[in-house]
Amino acid sequence: MRDRRSNQSASRVALGGVLAALSLLLLYLSAMMPSGRIGMVAVAGLVPAAAVVSGGLATGFLCYGATAVLALLLVPDKGCALLYAIFFGLYPMIKGLIERLRKLPLELVLKLVFFNVILAILLGGFSALLFPLLPELMRNTLPLFLLGNAVFLIYDYGFSKLITYYAARIRGAARKH
Repeated sequence: MRDRRSNQSASRVALGGVLAALSLLLLYLSAMMPSGRIGMVAVAGLVPAAAVVSGGLATGFLCYGATAVLALLLVPDKGCALLYAIFFGLYPMIKGLIERLRKLPLELVLKLVFFNVILAILLGGFSALLFPLLPELMRNTLPLFLLGNAVFLIYDYGFSKLITYYAARIRGAARKH
């Protein structure tokens, strides 16, 4: 019995490590891309979700933590690494924890609270860098929050659909073996 539990634990650690390497590779590619960097960071953020579905919440946190630390050390574009560490890499586990509540209105509120806290941190921390690049109309944070919330809700919906599809594929592959 103990050997089986030990093997499962080792498998989850190995899975977390392999998925962290994949996520790190995607983050490194995001730093090399001339455009679409945020999109590639978002794709890298899907990898911890695969870790959660395949190995559980602890495996997701392992994948996220290893990737975030290594990305901050190794990825040349620290903005991409920071965006992953603050939001895209962390969100799959936060989403998983929130969705355990099984109360859709409360889940939605908690997800929006999480997103708005992260957006406030990003805007507060990087306003000196961001605001000179934004048109005058968008320097008011209210439109940024409104637009950000709309985009986040679309992102969350699409993310849920991808997770559902991935989970169904994993279960289908497990049944075949």
